[in-house]
Amino acid sequence: MTEAVENVDILIVGAGPVGMTLHLALAAGGQQSLLVDRRPPAALQADPRALALSHGARELLEQLGGWPTRAATPIETIHVSQKGGFGRTLIDRSDYKLPALGYVVRYRDLAAALAARLADDARLTEAEIIDITADSDGATVALRHAGKLRRIRCRLLVHAEGTPGDEAGVTVSDYVQHAVICEVTPTPGNARRAWERFTPDGPLALLPLGDEYSIVFTLPPAKADAVMALDDDAFVAALSAQFGRSMRFAKPGKRSRFPLALRLRDQLHRGREVWIGNTAQTLHPVSGQGFNLGLRDAWQLADQLLKDGVAGIDLAAYAASRRLDREGGAFFTDKVVKAFSNDCAPLRLARGLGLLALDVFPPARHFVAKRMIWGARAWP
Repeated sequence: MTEAVENVDILIVGAGPVGMTLHLALAAGGQQSLLVDRRPPAALQADPRALALSHGARELLEQLGGWPTRAATPIETIHVSQKGGFGRTLIDRSDYKLPALGYVVRYRDLAAALAARLADDARLTEAEIIDITADSDGATVALRHAGKLRRIRCRLLVHAEGTPGDEAGVTVSDYVQHAVICEVTPTPGNARRAWERFTPDGPLALLPLGDEYSIVFTLPPAKADAVMALDDDAFVAALSAQFGRSMRFAKPGKRSRFPLALRLRDQLHRGREVWIGNTAQTLHPVSGQGFNLGLRDAWQLADQLLKDGVAGIDLAAYAASRRLDREGGAFFTDKVVKAFSNDCAPLRLARGLGLLALDVFPPARHFVAKRMIWGARAWP
């Protein structure tokens, strides 16, 4: 006996924050969609990451009622410098008349805030996708959920979770770096200041999170192995040596690590399938652009769907509308990482001059800051 086919307009694969943002934005405009995720809801609460969200991201999420106000720590200033070289840039929220340049939120807290806005029947969790059959009119997804095989037919299939693999149509640049992440307690306190400290091994980011710092400690794989193996005291010593400034750290939390690469999907759509968020592009965490870019993907796709309708949406036009933002973000982060992750004396001098120029020439600093806050919406 052939199982019945269920029909939905829009099926969103991935019920993480990007997928939920798309679903809620569509629902706010009266458009129904269904979220499908292979993970149980508890898995989102176990995610160890902290997210750096721009003020622009807050503006989007507040419109959906999904902003985790109590869990968000504001970033009021950002200090950018390089270890072993001169030059620094300080970006301050007061220059832009904003309450904060951005915010640091634990992944689990953002996911919980968005999930609280979902209807009970908005998502299928612990659903294993077995097969996707796409055609010119949509796609049929076979999945196993609660021990049963189900087939769901949709007019638009949105991929919103996962990393592009080493496959045709995906451009990959391996940075040969790993990010070691954890939370530490600083002395003195963080004063709501974020630090981006460039070192020959890679950028070291300190992001204020409550009274602590969430750190992103970028290292070559072998050094990451060694740092992961250290006891807490030795880890704090290694972190202090890498930071190289007068701040003490204590009480490091559980450490996690992730390999870093730039992955860009050449085509954002194929037939009636479209890719957004990390499925479309995975960026280096320097300057915290990747997740914010994914939220803007979701917001813009929802906006176009609500204007044109599911049947009438031009996915090629959507892809073209995202080109400047995604390629600009990828270009910026890629060039910054490659220019700063070395100990070349001429480049160290050039970097110092560049940081000094940003600091003493406000229009250049504002140009960079506004694009970090709002993405391509800030152009020109």
